[in-house]
Amino acid sequence: MTAISLARITAVRDGGRLLRFALRLDAAGSGGLGLLGLVAAASLAAPLGAAESGLRATGAFLLGYALVLVLLAARPVIPRTGAWVVVLGNTAWVLGSIGAAVAGRDEFTGLGVAVVLAQAAAVAVFADLQWIGLRRAR
Repeated sequence: MTAISLARITAVRDGGRLLRFALRLDAAGSGGLGLLGLVAAASLAAPLGAAESGLRATGAFLLGYALVLVLLAARPVIPRTGAWVVVLGNTAWVLGSIGAAVAGRDEFTGLGVAVVLAQAAAVAVFADLQWIGLRRAR
């Protein structure tokens, strides 16, 4: 192993604290929202103006996503490619959420639009923290 690659691995380990924190924070938020979507879909569908099946499907996806994030954050060295996939996926999620809020504004209640936009804002923060963590871990 060369000195440069050893230094790079060390930098990812040491500089990856923010990245690891951001991945864990994203996992907690995604897991919590996913669990809520699965457990309370029937109760939330009408107040949000969302389909119960859509809430359950999104909840299941988010729980699986949270598990992937936990596993990624637990690695001794977080793979840069995996972290970039998370950042880009979160960015796509934010854009998709905004699109869903705009396109579904006739179906969603005001509360539903607010919830979709609030979770999009949270995911944008996660993506930003992850991106900053990746840059610091160079």
